[in-house]
Amino acid sequence: MAAPAQPPVPLVAIIGRANVGKSTLFNALTRSTQALVADVPGVTRDRHFGRVSWQGHAFLLVDTGGLVGGEDELGRLVQRQAKAAVAEADAVLLVMDGKTGPHPGDEEVVEYLRTTGKPVFLVVNKIDHAGREESLAEFYRFGLSPLYPVSAAHKLGLERLLEAVVHSLPLPAELPPEAAGIRVAVVGRPNVGKSSFINRVLGEERLIVSDTPGTTRDVIDTPLSFQGRDYVLIDTAGLRRPSHVAPGLEKYMVLKAMRALERCDVALLLLDAREGLTGQDLRIARLISEEYRGCVVGVNKWDLVPSEHREAALARVREGLDFLAYAPVVPLSVVTGHNVARIFRLIENIHEQMGRRVGTGELNQILKGITERVRPPLFRYRPVKFYYLTQPETHPPTFVAFVNHPEGVSEGYRRFLVKELRRALDLTLTPVRLFLKKRERRASAGKPGAGRSR
Repeated sequence: MAAPAQPPVPLVAIIGRANVGKSTLFNALTRSTQALVADVPGVTRDRHFGRVSWQGHAFLLVDTGGLVGGEDELGRLVQRQAKAAVAEADAVLLVMDGKTGPHPGDEEVVEYLRTTGKPVFLVVNKIDHAGREESLAEFYRFGLSPLYPVSAAHKLGLERLLEAVVHSLPLPAELPPEAAGIRVAVVGRPNVGKSSFINRVLGEERLIVSDTPGTTRDVIDTPLSFQGRDYVLIDTAGLRRPSHVAPGLEKYMVLKAMRALERCDVALLLLDAREGLTGQDLRIARLISEEYRGCVVGVNKWDLVPSEHREAALARVREGLDFLAYAPVVPLSVVTGHNVARIFRLIENIHEQMGRRVGTGELNQILKGITERVRPPLFRYRPVKFYYLTQPETHPPTFVAFVNHPEGVSEGYRRFLVKELRRALDLTLTPVRLFLKKRERRASAGKPGAGRSR
């Protein structure tokens, strides 16, 4: 059974000029040594997305990059960076430099943010000693009170800021009764056919659409039945209109995909067969891999590819997505309906494999066979020993191997173990997680330090 959907996590955007310390603040809030935060699993830092937790509240934080004020740049500010970030955000952190003071054009930025109706927190950074607090007076002219003086580099003033931010965020909305079924997030670049795919399947005679579609903020959920199986299609509404996506805003499209992936069981990543695998496709594919979601890669508009080029086109996609090797690559055409039904059969197979649970006895027989066939590497001239293997979770299948020296297991051998587990357990269509945990040798009774093994 699929895990229950979660309400959307609130979003907070960091806005500000270059060199005011936005990235330092981002790092301080998302990687605090006081354990104020927990990173989004698998989300790499270069996307500038992170999850912040504070006193039982959580929100996504987005670093928008440097902005330039003034009349000549205000249009770019509004249209490219601030408009995209603020439109998605529940609150905004406007960061200014406490050393250099306000700059010309900052008033226009503040006025724009005020018109959005979103909570705006004026964060005056680089206030790292008492003498600099005198410079705060000139920031009151913007009418954003109270001010939040911080030193992101020294992690000063963050608690007060976080407390104010989390109290401004909307309470989790009460979700409508959730439709049963496999939740499928339809993701991809603009104009690859996401909405056309959904419209196509909703028009099939074998599909029965629920009268009560669920909606959450910026995604649209559509329950349906196909050949006796229930599904919920999660369409990311914000990815539908490519004309509204300015250059340089790809990361906001990835953010929308990320929010949809948080709620899905299986992702359908659509590509354009004519354009092949692009950098944006790779970003979304890596996010799917890092979030350990099941996936089908649909190469749409297949009817527009000349027959003599098709085999090479599929080979290039598979080669480019080698890190997502468990995801089947399916040529399809939304226009003609080619392979649309096959997509649903694959999704069902993937979901079944993701929920598969294996007994510890069987796992240990398999582990023994693998490690006897290919011995683990030596660590400090001593053999690495695998004691036993368990499966604590499904969706995706997650295994924990207890080892005497986890640090001695190379990444290559760990990948080999995952590959062999996939083969032995017939988990070829699902991501698999493998954790290595140290099993301490039990101390002798009566000796100093004797105790239970971890």
